[in-house]
Amino acid sequence: MLWTLGTQIQITAMGWQVYDMARARGDSIEQGAFLLGLIGLSQFLPLLILSLLGGQAADRFDRRLIILGCIALKVGIAAALVIASHYAPASMIMAIFGVAIVTGMLNAFLPAASSAMVSNLVPRDALPQAIALMSLSFQGGSIIGPALGGLLFHFGPAIPYSVSFALFCGGWLLAFLTKAPAQEKLDSGRTLAMIKEGLLYVRDNKIVLGALSLDLAVVLLAGATALLPVFARDILQAGPTALGVLRSASAVGAGLVSIILAIVPIKRQVGRWMFGAVFVFGFATLGFGLSINLWLSVACLVIAGAADMISVYVRSSLVQLATPDAMRGRVSAISYVFISASNEMGEFQSGVAARLLGPVTAVVAGGIGAILIAGAWMRLFKPLAIADRFEDAAPEGQKINP
Repeated sequence: MLWTLGTQIQITAMGWQVYDMARARGDSIEQGAFLLGLIGLSQFLPLLILSLLGGQAADRFDRRLIILGCIALKVGIAAALVIASHYAPASMIMAIFGVAIVTGMLNAFLPAASSAMVSNLVPRDALPQAIALMSLSFQGGSIIGPALGGLLFHFGPAIPYSVSFALFCGGWLLAFLTKAPAQEKLDSGRTLAMIKEGLLYVRDNKIVLGALSLDLAVVLLAGATALLPVFARDILQAGPTALGVLRSASAVGAGLVSIILAIVPIKRQVGRWMFGAVFVFGFATLGFGLSINLWLSVACLVIAGAADMISVYVRSSLVQLATPDAMRGRVSAISYVFISASNEMGEFQSGVAARLLGPVTAVVAGGIGAILIAGAWMRLFKPLAIADRFEDAAPEGQKINP
């Protein structure tokens, strides 16, 4: 949670600072929104190039050591932002773009290793609830972090970056103290052969491919996160604190659903639950785009976050249970490429759409697109739509006893 909390504080401060500096120097709303989209692209391209290497590394090497190394570099990034805020404030936009690029490189290795390691820490039959608890921890940081980041920014940009630095240090220490069972050993193989094996597995497994591509398509179109500074400052006429509230809203909805799922997990008709949640997500995004009231916007984002949490819970459980342990690092990396493509590339798409159509039209069109895609995917990936139990996704010989 410390790592998530620090990340959310840092991201909130970075987004507000870039957009505010762009508007202060005379950029239009559309130009500032496009700049925010470019930050997402800067994170995605390094991830796209390196992620498959990160996946095979998570299957071949000690996942715990990969995690420790990546968090250590995040500590360095936070320290660099603090220094730049004090000594080079005029260059902060370029510094933030540099941070986005390095963060994208780290995200090629860290999520694959951490996601794959989860299966080594809990029994297979407890994996869906473990995913819900992990999501609860993540959402807890995502609720507090943005609100805290917006509040701290009132005291200057160096303050939220300094708090992120301290939290990353704490996260590294906890990761260092975590002891994980030994992962399944792989015979030494060629890197390209291992990558190809992972790609072919995802291509041929319709449940995995359908789940990952659904998230990619929906969030690519309907992700409004990058435009939240635009809505906070110029649509809702508010400030950085309101931005923090907006960024926290989705996490509030997701956190509440995480608690429910940890206590009462979904056991039947998991495919219908996932697609139903995507429909709700699309309508909530549409409502957010049309809203001109802060608290109505917050309510729409809470609903969107709750729906997205159900989709993430089902998708993550199906993908984890459908993948053998020896291949989890590579499949997790491919999964994260899809997720990051939907998030970071979604931010870039939102920035481009806002530049061409305006921010409100861009978000409304994205919500409509998510609804249409959910309907199309139900036809294209029928095994996913009619999936009943998580156990059905497990490979033969690894089924969970009902």
